[in-house]
Amino acid sequence: MDRLPEVRLAFIGDGPYRKELEEMFIGMPVVFTGMLHGEELSRAYASGDVFVTPSESETLGFVVLEAMSSGVPIIAARAGGIPDIVPPEQEGKIGFLFTPGDINDCLSKVKLLLNSPELRLNVGQTGRAEVEKHDWRAATKKVRNEQYNAAIWFWQKKRFQLLRQRLWWLRYPRRAPQVRHTS
Repeated sequence: MDRLPEVRLAFIGDGPYRKELEEMFIGMPVVFTGMLHGEELSRAYASGDVFVTPSESETLGFVVLEAMSSGVPIIAARAGGIPDIVPPEQEGKIGFLFTPGDINDCLSKVKLLLNSPELRLNVGQTGRAEVEKHDWRAATKKVRNEQYNAAIWFWQKKRFQLLRQRLWWLRYPRRAPQVRHTS
């Protein structure tokens, strides 16, 4: 906190280290909300300027997706499933990743976003747009328009190959083998 004195932190959720963290941040501008759900959780995400998660064990990255869907720029550890959400070619556009355990790398990205309201807004909006590509409507459209058409094309190709083989057999009928009788 001494390196970012203007920052106020909000810890959303609970976990085994909450008590330890509360003691560590006594007297600092920090809020511990505990578990939030629904509208309360949405408001908490949307009220932040930046979302930071140091977790190195996020498998699916739901918290990152939730923050992105709120239009908040994210900074997350480059670990677990998070690099699948923010691939290298999208880093700096839809969110930022930092090397796990590298506090300087993390803080440099926090400072970058806090010092540039325009970048913060752009990354938040672009991140939200990226997440919207993966909602149920988008997933259904992809299945219907791409995967279903690919399946039809594949079946038609396979059917043509099967018919071509059968037509070959019809064009070239086999003669019954001749049996010679010897007396």
